[in-house]
Parts: sequence; structure tokens; C-alpha cells
Amino acid sequence: MDTGTHIVMGIALGGLATLDPVVASNPATTTSVIIATIIGSQIPDIDTVLKLRNNAVYIRNHRGVTHSIPAVILWPLVILAVLYPVFPGVNLFHLWLWTFIAVFLHVFVDIFNAYGTQALRPFTNKWVALGIINTFDPIIFSLHIVAILFWVFGANPGYTFLTLFIVLIGYYLLRIFTQLKVKRSVKKMIPDATEIILSPTMRYNHWRIAVMTEDSFYVGRSHQHEIEIYDKFHRTPVPSTPVLAAAQKDKNLSAFLSFSPVFRWEVQELEDQYQVRFIDLRYRSNGHYPFVAVVHLDLNLNIITSYTGWIFSEDKLKKKLDILTN
Repeated sequence: MDTGTHIVMGIALGGLATLDPVVASNPATTTSVIIATIIGSQIPDIDTVLKLRNNAVYIRNHRGVTHSIPAVILWPLVILAVLYPVFPGVNLFHLWLWTFIAVFLHVFVDIFNAYGTQALRPFTNKWVALGIINTFDPIIFSLHIVAILFWVFGANPGYTFLTLFIVLIGYYLLRIFTQLKVKRSVKKMIPDATEIILSPTMRYNHWRIAVMTEDSFYVGRSHQHEIEIYDKFHRTPVPSTPVLAAAQKDKNLSAFLSFSPVFRWEVQELEDQYQVRFIDLRYRSNGHYPFVAVVHLDLNLNIITSYTGWIFSEDKLKKKLDILTN
């Protein structure tokens, strides 16, 4: 989820914690738990700072080790080590318990996004991405804001946020049902589909669709359960040519391939260099596929420049590549 949603989820969890008699009986414990749930709901995303280095490092590592099983265990201990000296009289177990729930909830809800997490590390590095909830879901965020306002104006925080979480469980179940319904419709339209990837948008009944068959890729959208296919591409495996083999050694393309499950590729021979482009098919927007990896190589197959990330025009891509070569 986005940062704002994680923050309001942390506040909500802190309010819910007041139903715990141990937390509610001690003002210091109440305060420390609310602070801990807000921090715990944010701390797995500390790897966002990797974006300051470059997109390749960020794409390869964001929601990776910081969202793994060891991290879920260790983050609450780190938070306790910081907070307990400030609140020495609190109940240590209950402070740890609610902090752990906050960290776990952060990772758990991220699994429902199309981006996903490597939540099963170290057992597997596979990305777990259910594609049920958009990174920012306006309904989820708005429900949290309404519940927080109820708390501000005097409602009991415990029962207010308990009600909120019950409603959210129902909402998630409804989204799961809706996704299954869309998948059945896609399968009916493309019966030879071997994999169907749905990416939710901020609109409830609007989904991006990427479909793989044995020999083709299909890209489309579902709106109000009506399926529309925009593009169809022949599915060509990446061949073992010298140009593509050299390009795949590049860090940006390597990061792209570690993240993107469905893509097509292109090779262009320019005047004095090759351009290799890999295009993620999950994020079609206004007829454009903005998430790409591009590598330029000289005629001796040395990498000149490369880029991976979101690009919405060829001019911007050219500027990015020009900046990287200067």
C-alpha cells in the first residue's frame, strides 16, 4: 500500500489496541503502543531510500528483504529497543505484541497489491502479488479517515476500529470475489490462457489485464465486468543472441527481469549501436506501455547506457539516456 494508507492503518491499529485491558489500564503503555503501531506500520518501507541510489537497486530490492519473514520478526525488536528506554514502565510483552501485529499487517496487505512482496524469503525469492487491491485504494483510505474522525470527536477507539477492521475484511473478500469473476470472464474469452494477471486500478470495477497463452500475449481492460482486448503480441522467447546476452548483463535490465513476469522485447540496430528494449505489458496506459528497460550497446557489444523505470514519452527516455551517458 502507499505511505498514507500505512500511516492511517497504524493509527487504527493503535486505537484497536485499547481493547487490550493491559494497554488500556496504563497511559504510558497506551501511548507507547500507539507510537509503536504507527512506526511498525511504516518501517518495512524503509528500503524506499534505495530509490536515491538508482531505479535498478530500488526495483530489485524494494519490498524484498525488509518484507521477509526474518524482517517481520526483527523489526518489532528494533522498535522495542528504541521505545522501551523512553517508556520503561510499560508492559514489554504487550508492546511487542502490538508492534509485531503492525509490522505483520504492513507486509500482509502489501501482498494484495499487483506489485507484491518477497514475503516468503528466505524460503523463496518469488514475488507474492495477488493483484486484488490497488496500491492506493480510495475506499480503504477513506474508511480509515472516517474512523479516525469518529475517534477525534469522542467515539470509543477500540470499538470504532474493531468495526472498521470487520468492514475491511468484508471489503477484501468482496474484492477477491470480484477478481475471480473477472478472471472467469477472461478465461471464457481466451480459453487457452495459461496465465491471467490482473492489476487493480483506483476504480472499483476497472482492472488492467495481461494474458499469456502458449504463443501470444493479450493486453486489455475490464470495466464493469466487460472485457476489452486492446493489443495482441506474438510470444517470442528471448533468444540466445550475442546482443541480447550482452544486454542482460546490464544491472537495469537484470532488475527489470527480476520483477516483470510478462513482457515483450525489441532489438533495433541503429547507425553505430544497438538498442535493446524490454516492455512490461501489465501497465498499459492511454495506448502506451510506460514501464520499460532500455539498453544501448556499441557494435562491440559494450554497454553504453541503460535505464529502467516509468517513461511516458520517447523524448523523456532520450533525455534519461543522454543524462546517464554524460
